[in-house]
Amino acid sequence: MATWNASSPAASPCSSSRRRTKAPARRPSSESPPPRKMKSMAEIMAKSVRVVVQEEDEEEEEDSYGDVACEKCGSGEGDDELLLCDKCDKGFHMKCLRPIVVRVPIGPWLCVDCSDQRPVRRLSQKKILHFFRIEKQTDQTDKSESSQETRKPRRRSCSLTVKKRRRKLLPLVPSDDPERRLTQMGTLATALTALGIKYIDGLNYVPGMAPRSANQSKFEKGGMQVLSKEDLETLEQCQAMCRRGECPPLVVVFDPLEGYTVEADGPIKDLTFIAEYTGDVDYLKNREKDDCDSIMTLLLSEDPSKTLVICPDKYGNISRFINGINNHNPVAKKKQNCKCVRYSIKGECRVLLVATRDISQGERLYYDYNGYEHEYPTHHFL
Repeated sequence: MATWNASSPAASPCSSSRRRTKAPARRPSSESPPPRKMKSMAEIMAKSVRVVVQEEDEEEEEDSYGDVACEKCGSGEGDDELLLCDKCDKGFHMKCLRPIVVRVPIGPWLCVDCSDQRPVRRLSQKKILHFFRIEKQTDQTDKSESSQETRKPRRRSCSLTVKKRRRKLLPLVPSDDPERRLTQMGTLATALTALGIKYIDGLNYVPGMAPRSANQSKFEKGGMQVLSKEDLETLEQCQAMCRRGECPPLVVVFDPLEGYTVEADGPIKDLTFIAEYTGDVDYLKNREKDDCDSIMTLLLSEDPSKTLVICPDKYGNISRFINGINNHNPVAKKKQNCKCVRYSIKGECRVLLVATRDISQGERLYYDYNGYEHEYPTHHFL
């Protein structure tokens, strides 16, 4: 009788197909893995493909802009004064544009052909009166009396031998023809509408800009001259005349070189009040990168952060279109016939435009943009 032996090789059913092995030893956690084998640089360079498309594009772009020339004069010199249109990529020198561009524009710039500026149609009489908010007058006698009062000479308070005569502001003398005055106001309304500017006859304080409490003449560095009582009466008289539609004899014309400019439509005597510089009041620190070319200094403070300026980019009047002289040209300096004077009026700073000599009919008005600070670039001015 056969017996079963456990130690016999034939007794194990799996002994012929499997063989028992030892489990791999676990690597201690502190022990770092073996270094990974990296490919050599020669192997990488052998399989890599050189790409030079981007560099070629950059070189082509530089070469294309390097050959840009002015569309007006045909010269490519003066790269720092060559403007490129953001739509057609054509180049224009700032001094070759009409009107001349004084400073490099901030942000995108389009040439005349690519811009969507449309000519403004002539405004009707009703729209002109509504534009300037002119008070209607039905009584002709009141109108004649008001004109006589403006021309009535004032009595001297003292003799010339006792006190030196002080030069006083003279009120404006409007044109006698009402239709002519309407035409003058129409030229101003057309120019303001073309630039998207709303008419305002005083300073405008907007939330988010400088408050009215910041405009105090006591903050002026070195003090500010106070407008006398008689000159204040003249100023209020001229403002009342403008509200009635009796504007100064001025017209706004478009010049291909200078852009919008102001011409005298009648004789203006020396020291005649022309207009007050109006617009939004803001801190200079907020307008350091502003592209507006008609910013006027209102208050020069000891603290530069409190210095105020007038910005007529959204609100303004005819003073916004009076051009400046070229400070670098002696001949151009002779064209100056008015000036901006800053006065303290009832504790606030105001800027008045006053004639500095007799101005004849047809003569254009100019003043010095750098009357207080010599920072505005006027070397491109005519």
